[in-house]
Amino acid sequence: MITYQIEHDLSPIEFKDLLIKSTLGERRPVDDSDRIKAMVENANLIITARDGHKLVGVSRSVTDVVYCTYLSDLAVDEVYQKRGIGKELIRLTKKETPKATLILLAAPKAEAYYPHIGMTKIDVCFLLRELNDLV
Repeated sequence: MITYQIEHDLSPIEFKDLLIKSTLGERRPVDDSDRIKAMVENANLIITARDGHKLVGVSRSVTDVVYCTYLSDLAVDEVYQKRGIGKELIRLTKKETPKATLILLAAPKAEAYYPHIGMTKIDVCFLLRELNDLV
């Protein structure tokens, strides 16, 4: 049975392991333990899915609670995918911040998933990866 909860003290090691098991680790700094630790510590809404004590899913967000929630990581262990865990993590994230618009950037492998569960795709996102890129 999968259980869901808000976690305030998620282990950075558990988080890193799940990123790798979900393939999200391909686009996250899993070899930089300081960044992984900061990612966990600086998120202000983390919801997890566990099978017993085993971490099998996580929704890691930054939110002001009333206007926007940036769901920066939605990761589900590949072994547990296609069981509704990701959708439930999104639902619980939105439930915690009902007035806020939930925003996320889709990983390439998951791009088709989000419209399938009812999310709206928009083409107005802009990225600035390096300060020197700003002209």
